[in-house]
Amino acid sequence: MQVNNKLFALDIGTRSVVGIILEETDGHYEAIEIIIREHKDRAMLDGQIHDVLSVSDIISEIKEELEVTHGPLTKVCVAAAGRALKTERSKAIIDISGNPMFSKQDILHLELSAVQLAQAAVAGEKSNDLGHHYYCVGYSVLYYQLDGEVIGSLIDQRGSEASVEIIATFLPKVVVESLLAALDRAGLEMDALTLEPIAAINVLIPASMRRLNVALVDIGAGTSDIALTDSGTVIAYGMVPVAGDEITEAVSDEFLLDFPLAEKAKRELLENESITITDILGFETVISKEEAIERITPAIDRLAETIGDEILRLNNDKSPKAVMLVGGGSLTPDLTRRLANKLNLPDNRVAIRGLDAISSVSFASHITKGPELVTPIGIAIAARQSPVQYHTVYVNGQPVRLFEVNKLTVGDCLLAAGIKMNKLYGKPGLAMIVSLNGKNVTIPGKHGQPPVLLKNDIPCTFDDQVDGGDQLTVEKGQDGVRTALTLEDLIGELPAKTIILNGERYEIRSKLTCNGLRVPISQQVADRDEISFEMADTIEDALKELNQAEILRDTRPFYVKIDGKEQKIAEFMGKIHVNNVPASLNNKFDHLDTIRFEKGTEPTLRRLTELLGIRAMDTMPIFFNGQQIQLEHEITAFVREGTRIGMDEQIFNGDQITTKQKEVQPFIFQDVFNFAQIDIPKETRGFTLLKNGDKAAFDDCLAPGDELNITFENPVSIK
Repeated sequence: MQVNNKLFALDIGTRSVVGIILEETDGHYEAIEIIIREHKDRAMLDGQIHDVLSVSDIISEIKEELEVTHGPLTKVCVAAAGRALKTERSKAIIDISGNPMFSKQDILHLELSAVQLAQAAVAGEKSNDLGHHYYCVGYSVLYYQLDGEVIGSLIDQRGSEASVEIIATFLPKVVVESLLAALDRAGLEMDALTLEPIAAINVLIPASMRRLNVALVDIGAGTSDIALTDSGTVIAYGMVPVAGDEITEAVSDEFLLDFPLAEKAKRELLENESITITDILGFETVISKEEAIERITPAIDRLAETIGDEILRLNNDKSPKAVMLVGGGSLTPDLTRRLANKLNLPDNRVAIRGLDAISSVSFASHITKGPELVTPIGIAIAARQSPVQYHTVYVNGQPVRLFEVNKLTVGDCLLAAGIKMNKLYGKPGLAMIVSLNGKNVTIPGKHGQPPVLLKNDIPCTFDDQVDGGDQLTVEKGQDGVRTALTLEDLIGELPAKTIILNGERYEIRSKLTCNGLRVPISQQVADRDEISFEMADTIEDALKELNQAEILRDTRPFYVKIDGKEQKIAEFMGKIHVNNVPASLNNKFDHLDTIRFEKGTEPTLRRLTELLGIRAMDTMPIFFNGQQIQLEHEITAFVREGTRIGMDEQIFNGDQITTKQKEVQPFIFQDVFNFAQIDIPKETRGFTLLKNGDKAAFDDCLAPGDELNITFENPVSIK
């Protein structure tokens, strides 16, 4: 608080309470008054107020004493103990496949989801139900990753998986509430709140130095607070319950002193080469500084060992570049050297930092400068420069009380209200898996919608700033739905080819099937569909697609079986020419090819026997009434499916024919009348048969070339 340009701050520690008045002029501070009062009893343990009444009494004493010189004090800047802070690293991962537009709000939501995971881890719960009992007082992004690789920014990045790892710091609600109660009983209002490690770091390690891996250790009475910086941020906070009181207890044990006298003797060791003590038995002894340090060496070693182990744990088992010590316990003799040995650092890399390290502060002449005052000074300055202020906002009608370090955002309020950030975005719709030409294709569902965020009934974003009394409304985004698409949406335009077949132009489209059935391209896709489309590849495929069954039949290889032996008859097959070049049904074709088909020879039994060289008939040429006639006798019978076949009957592809040889008979005169037609006069007295000019009978045998005649007593005309 500022009274007459003066700032009042309190450092409420385990052993004592420090009150300080700073005066600010153009950004420069002057410490004009510092009062230190020790607790009368163990009112605080490990930085947590256990006896609010006792602590409020000490605060009241300091307040009243300062008011004598500086006037009424009603507001004060305080700090929450660093030992109450909890630091947690956390990583949040999100699937971004099919959703490459990654906006700033998406990234912020991802970061807040990681913070909430850290919050749940701090609460020791597997769920977020108790996470809101811890306040997040700040977080830093360590890195972003895209598909497992570190990347500078996720904006507009394409990939399958995005993630962020953060380090967040939390403070239990009970710590702040007890602090507020003690101030209220002392008649003070909390003007601003800061955090002890942040306060010390702000004055000793400015932001420009935080790229260095440096440890800051505030050694108080009951605990030692540790903060580590690296890569431009504070990466961890820690605490060990070993500090100045351990050394006091060692002095008490070694020299038989009660605790207050042991504390007095310890402080005298810092300034004198020898001390005079009176033990509980009343014996007075003078002890040199060297002897005293040697006798309490185990306690000093334990303090250095414990602090060093915690630094290594917080720093991933490696030593920092340097260590700064502040607080009254940092003055423990030979502590810096022993801590340097523990961390394998040169002696000059571990140092005590006092008030002279704070360049922006000057001190009144009566103030003794020491490392124990670094944190109180830092509290006063940090509380003014980076205050943590309390606000009450309403989330979905419920009041939420929370504080801020820099500015309070909508996202901070949702975290404090215990709203599960990873449940705000609508779930993606169910995916579909279909088989396309034998390969599985995943069709993701539509993405869920972002949440509806309203501040005072006006749309807002996660990083919008809020003020006390603001009314926030948050509604979960709508869940995505299963993607609706047609086969055309999935495949696009089906491939097609044009051919010229026997002078006619035909278009051949790809054959599209779904679950084995021909379907139109407008059909809707369903989960588990088996879809295939294939373009006619060969001439045979094209003829099938065009329903040219006759051409297909006529151009297939022509086979018959004669007495069980298969015969291929090429002459009966149709001929195919592609661009005037002979081709077969198995030949491939291209767009705009010209295909011509020629029919084969008519398949008859006569032509079949001629092609196969089968002697089916016995023939003899003769002359009858001056005309040459070819006489025939069947010597081979042909049977198909139990029925005899005539020589001029059609043969079909795949016929199975059996043959039967007949006995050869000589040709006789009577056979002529099977091949020649004669007109018998209506009136005739009889006829005469002549063979080669001689009379003959019907059963006379014939020889090739015989000249046969028939005469009637009346004129007879021969056709």
